[in-house]
Amino acid sequence: MKYRYWLACFCILFAADRGFGGTAPDHMQLFLLIGQSNMAGRGKMEPQDEVTNPQIYMLAKDGQWVLAKDPVHFDKPVAGVGLGLEFARQIVAANPKTTVGLIPCAMGGSSLDQWKPGGTLYSNAVARTRVAMTNGTLAGILWHQGESDSSHGKVVTYGERFAAMIGQLRKDLTAENIPVIVGELGRFRVASAEFNAALPEVVRRMPRCACVTVRRSFRQGRPFALRFGIATDSGATICCRFLEAELRCPQIAILAALAAASFFRLYA
Repeated sequence: MKYRYWLACFCILFAADRGFGGTAPDHMQLFLLIGQSNMAGRGKMEPQDEVTNPQIYMLAKDGQWVLAKDPVHFDKPVAGVGLGLEFARQIVAANPKTTVGLIPCAMGGSSLDQWKPGGTLYSNAVARTRVAMTNGTLAGILWHQGESDSSHGKVVTYGERFAAMIGQLRKDLTAENIPVIVGELGRFRVASAEFNAALPEVVRRMPRCACVTVRRSFRQGRPFALRFGIATDSGATICCRFLEAELRCPQIAILAALAAASFFRLYA
């Protein structure tokens, strides 16, 4: 009897430490998070970053659903706060009936060529997303990457290469109409200027694709890339800008709730 008691206690403590929330729902709105460290997150951890929400899950490294908390990604030991969890919080705040499932697959330092179909990063993202889709519907793909492709030679071919990758990814996930949201690079890097200037044309190459701009680079002397969720010139956070971009994409199931939220602007 004593053995069973202590075993039960151990299981409870283990589950709490790992952030398990029991069986994950089977009706989640799923978001695939891909790119490099911009998406993976390198922000300094603070107490609120480890607070879980019973309506926000993430697919852990072992393929199991756990309640989400930062760091959402596990690409490198330096993984920290990223935009994914705050993005999910905004969705749930706008529509309390929604349960979000995050699929972290970003890899710090990766170039677009490393995301080519058939490569390790691409194949891993496809495999993990297919596992996740047994518990919900893919609602969007968020891509935040570019430092590794910000040289002139790579910028001029980025649109063609990115369109080919996303086109194949949509096919492989049987989600050819899924919205894709692309994030601009932080403007604190001079080298980002040419890349950012090219992004609007990059997204115009593909249907149901939108670009999120960042109008401010620093807050209290820190580049925004160090911690997502800081205020931009318009008063919106970077995650809110991802959501605003999604409003252009009617395929997302939670569109109506987002449009109704007073702090979101519906794009024409």
